[in-house]
Amino acid sequence: MTSTSSLTSGLQRVLENERPRLLRFLAARGAGDDAEDVLQDLWQKLSGAEARPVADPVSYLFRAAENVLRDRQRASLSRDRRQHEWQDLAAGDPEPLGDRVLIARERLREAETTLLALGPRVDQIFRRYRLEGIGQAAIARELGVSLSSVEKDLQKAYRALALLREKFDAE
Repeated sequence: MTSTSSLTSGLQRVLENERPRLLRFLAARGAGDDAEDVLQDLWQKLSGAEARPVADPVSYLFRAAENVLRDRQRASLSRDRRQHEWQDLAAGDPEPLGDRVLIARERLREAETTLLALGPRVDQIFRRYRLEGIGQAAIARELGVSLSSVEKDLQKAYRALALLREKFDAE
């Protein structure tokens, strides 16, 4: 009678001999770079499984390799699905898209009104700097004011928008 370890080691020897063919087989079935990992998983399964006689060890190994690949693919799909669902839950935005767009437009109007209330120069400096990406020194030269004036006007705009943001967050 053959011992358990000799049956397992016999399958492992067949796996070693058929390794190149098994790698091509797995690659053809979509394993790609994971083919080596699939074979490693198969090796681990063989070493931990109860050994029993196998009539055709090569066919057995090819079927087993395909099963391991299929299990890995299912696990990957399941993991991706869970991740996607978790991200959807984490977003947690119960408002429909249309409502969010309307709210965003209303908040933009409030921000524009707030900036205009600070004066046309503050509004212009903020827009040139934050929206158009013009440097503060260039804005100062363009408007004929000091760099310090540009900085102070930007600070006024930032303070006003921060207060507006607090109001939005409280809503």
